[in-house]
Amino acid sequence: MNNGKRWWVGVIALLATARFACAENWVEGQHYFRIEPAPPATASSRVTVTEVFSYGCPACNGFQPYMAELRRKLPAGVTLDYVPASWSASEDWPVFQRAYLTAATLGVAQREHDAMFDAIWKTGELAIVDPKTQRLVSPLPTIADVARFYERTTGIPAAKFVATASSFAIEVGMRRADQQVKSLQAERTPTLVINGKYRIDPASAGGAGQLVNLALWLVNRELKPVAAR
Repeated sequence: MNNGKRWWVGVIALLATARFACAENWVEGQHYFRIEPAPPATASSRVTVTEVFSYGCPACNGFQPYMAELRRKLPAGVTLDYVPASWSASEDWPVFQRAYLTAATLGVAQREHDAMFDAIWKTGELAIVDPKTQRLVSPLPTIADVARFYERTTGIPAAKFVATASSFAIEVGMRRADQQVKSLQAERTPTLVINGKYRIDPASAGGAGQLVNLALWLVNRELKPVAAR
């Protein structure tokens, strides 16, 4: 083996060792945080990963490739779901929260999840930031604007989308989502919650890539007691 090959083998071994060493050194209260009060015990055989997010959050948009990686790597039977936050009205988060819950009610939220991020941050169809000035646009997109996006991408009539978005059920859903964000003690986005018990984010994990590793480590730890039932 020549020196170049030997060097690369050494680097690969070092990276693999560092990865597993990091997994062994995750510390509660430093890298991940227990949610108190603890969620009620459940007999469900499913472990859940929840992302607290907003389509209007640039960090959430940047995190999408890592969410895609996490989705691919989750063990069979683990559920991935989303809770839309609304705390930044200046960046249109309440509108996007309403839009996500409406799309979920109409059965198209997961299908168009990535496309919604693209419409805001890539194509500009629902942009909240002017790419030239980097300032918030005025006026911000309305639910009617979002409805036209879903009509184009899913065929759901915009009028039906707006009517659903204005319904009592969606109003209740928005209040429920706000309460869930509060109960999960999420203070920033993106935040991941593992099985309702542990809260993690890129800062606590040491980066977005490490967040994926930490999430998988916690998921596998949660799967052990489920398998033992």
